[in-house]
Amino acid sequence: MSQVHSNLHRSAWSDWWEGTRRTDIWWTLAWFDIVLRYRRSMLGPLWLTLSMGAMIGGMGPLYASLFGTELSKFFPHLALGIIFWGFLSGTVTDSCNSFVNAAHYLRQGYFPITLFVWRTLARNVIQFAHHIVLYIPVALWAHISLSWDALLVFPAFLLMIVNAHALGLWLGLICTRYRDVTQIVTSIMQMLMFLTPVFWLPENLPGRAQYILWNPLAQMLDLLRTPLMGGEASLHSWLGILGWTVVNVVVCALLFRKYRRRVVYWL
Repeated sequence: MSQVHSNLHRSAWSDWWEGTRRTDIWWTLAWFDIVLRYRRSMLGPLWLTLSMGAMIGGMGPLYASLFGTELSKFFPHLALGIIFWGFLSGTVTDSCNSFVNAAHYLRQGYFPITLFVWRTLARNVIQFAHHIVLYIPVALWAHISLSWDALLVFPAFLLMIVNAHALGLWLGLICTRYRDVTQIVTSIMQMLMFLTPVFWLPENLPGRAQYILWNPLAQMLDLLRTPLMGGEASLHSWLGILGWTVVNVVVCALLFRKYRRRVVYWL
């Protein structure tokens, strides 16, 4: 009982670190989430790759014709857009239920809640790893020539992980307390999919609509996608994401420090 008492009254930083360092727990839980989803399936998680590949292959020629864009230019743009958007959207919407889905763990004993946010994030990283391999044949077909700038995708991906974890933590807190927020977030992400250059090219926007590119998801997509297409992400996107990261982490720290102990009572 003294151990439980001390755990509940440790500092917010110690609580966060306790959940973060237990990679053995949250990575295993994330892996079993994937395994259980495709239990008794012959192809298992490969269905993730096949379904995503079918969608990209079907939409590429169609949307290139609709937008009057050369397929060799549009196909890699669309493939990376769908792959990265699937990760971003899946992480945000799954984070709403990170604590709700872990209620049976949290009610039985002390667990640092950050552990279950990492579980959600790791599950989406595993799914992303199944999807990103689809870009290899697309890049070979489109004869994309990569430069050293392609390495910038790694710091961009790290920024995405930091933002996804911070967002998942404070969003999980709010959605556990107010369950209707989950539906609101899902609807907003569906709307943002069309306001983010996933299916369309940013250069096709008229001048008066350029404000759409201030969308942080559009900026994040630019940092991740442009280096893999042989280009260089704009300074506007780097500065925008760094600013959003600071705001995101500050909001997360404030809410986590104040409400982390109340989660078990909201379940």
